[in-house]
Amino acid sequence: MMKNPWKTLSSKEIYKNQWLRLREDQVITPSGHNGIYGVVEAKPAIAIVPLSENQDTYLVGQYRYTLDEYSWEVPEGGALDGEHTLSGAKRELKEETGLTARTWTYLGELYTSNSFTNERGYVYLAEDIFDGVSNPDSTEQLRIKKIPFLQAWQLVLEGSIKDALSIVSILRAYEYLKKSQKLNN
Repeated sequence: MMKNPWKTLSSKEIYKNQWLRLREDQVITPSGHNGIYGVVEAKPAIAIVPLSENQDTYLVGQYRYTLDEYSWEVPEGGALDGEHTLSGAKRELKEETGLTARTWTYLGELYTSNSFTNERGYVYLAEDIFDGVSNPDSTEQLRIKKIPFLQAWQLVLEGSIKDALSIVSILRAYEYLKKSQKLNN
């Protein structure tokens, strides 16, 4: 493992809300020069690929304010303070889609954009699912679309799904299902 070549001299909070914190660090860069580094600290992101018995999955559509664009994604959200990511995944799946699952498989961790944020993403596959009532956050206007999992995978490959967390989640779920011989082609 490589030693950290950066030296932090000081940190200053610039902004904070319930989802993130922005800080500015005074640093000495790896080349030995004084500099600044802006860091967005975020709660863990969670993505869930729900898979029905007949291998349908569910996508969530919503308008993304930051991009000024509508986006189709897997169910996703953030872990609450002190919440384990699996508990957060179960909560987010229920909130956004109304679905609950009996079987959960952890598909790994990822960095969402490690050049300016410390946010980590956690990916889960939810199987043996059953319907319920959704309860989205008051800031969300969601549409739910049920499609064959392989169609969602194809949407990733053709670039129609652009959300990075969704892309990684669907690709990892595809590889897991293929290796475990659960994928119906």
